[in-house]
Amino acid sequence: MSIPASTIEKIRSAINTERLVDTAVRLVEVPSPTRSAGKAAQRLHDILKTDGFTVERPEANWPESPAVVCRLDSGVPGRTLQFAGHLDTVHLPFVPPRVENGNLYGSGASDMKGGIAAMVEATRALRDSGALTAGSILVSAHELHEAPWAGGEQVDALIDAGYVGDAVLLPEYCFDRLPLAGRGLATTEIVVRREGDPVHEVLGGIEAPNVLYGGAELLRRFRDLDEELKKITHPVAGRGSIFIGMAHGGEIFNQSPVEFRMEGTRRWLPGTDMEAVTKEFHRIVEETAAATGTNIEASINILRDGVELDPDSAAVAAFQAAHEAATGKPLPPGPKPFVDDGNAYGSRGGIPAITHGPNAKGAHTVNEEVPVAELERVALIYALTAIQFCAG
Repeated sequence: MSIPASTIEKIRSAINTERLVDTAVRLVEVPSPTRSAGKAAQRLHDILKTDGFTVERPEANWPESPAVVCRLDSGVPGRTLQFAGHLDTVHLPFVPPRVENGNLYGSGASDMKGGIAAMVEATRALRDSGALTAGSILVSAHELHEAPWAGGEQVDALIDAGYVGDAVLLPEYCFDRLPLAGRGLATTEIVVRREGDPVHEVLGGIEAPNVLYGGAELLRRFRDLDEELKKITHPVAGRGSIFIGMAHGGEIFNQSPVEFRMEGTRRWLPGTDMEAVTKEFHRIVEETAAATGTNIEASINILRDGVELDPDSAAVAAFQAAHEAATGKPLPPGPKPFVDDGNAYGSRGGIPAITHGPNAKGAHTVNEEVPVAELERVALIYALTAIQFCAG
């Protein structure tokens, strides 16, 4: 499936770099930590409306910051391709936008306001060039994406309400592979407790149930589970895992504490039963509590299920043709390194979801940056994918 050189040039000419950068800067300059992205959503609404698009604002179970939706219809029957992104950012000190030496810097530049600007510019280029000869584009942006402050509730509500295309592109910062499979993800929070007060070890502390030992036993059992998970692999997604990244308890060296806390993640392969994952986690916790004489409160918070993408789907064929037209080569297949909204579109909505964005740096840090040339590349690929996919 090849794209004529004339079509490629038509879209290249329609992409306005100054307009693209201005959109990205205007989005980045509005702080939007998760659960507080209302002003950024309003900014995107205003940008789209000024551009002449009709904008919808579905609440999607989050009236504090309704989602932003607009459409571009060719007027000819065909498929709908969705461009979807999140406007919220992680909770770090705000860094205002700046453009220097061909790079955009600032909070959300990488994750993912730069990507949203690219998908908006792709939609403008399709409109301005008249190159979308069939089908339609659905542009959507939402918040409640970043964990642990949210769990994807707004995009779930949008999917349930039917704000979906026949396929979706998501401009997260995955650029070097076509992610054909991704693992599911849950976060875990555990508190090991005993009755009574903190006490000196020689005044009864040594006789009390030891919450540190209880926590250590639970860590050992999680380690054993992880060793078992290593044996079960997926040809693309790799293996499942259980991981503890934070553990702490106690105040001083010779005091028996009453509480020990740990937090981590549980990841599983596509096709795994989420209910079975949850039951297995709680079984290990309950057995450990009984064996150590402690009380253990534990939660496993499901964020996203695992997902697979059919490499022979029309969406993949259109995307690969667009990528080759824009860069000279298709993308090699590979795993999705993180969980994103594509997991929701695929597992919850049954919609082919392709994660592809700019080669950006510094996501989830205060040093986000993305080359402007990468935003142009993403806009070009998105527009060319739409031309191929929507017309069938």
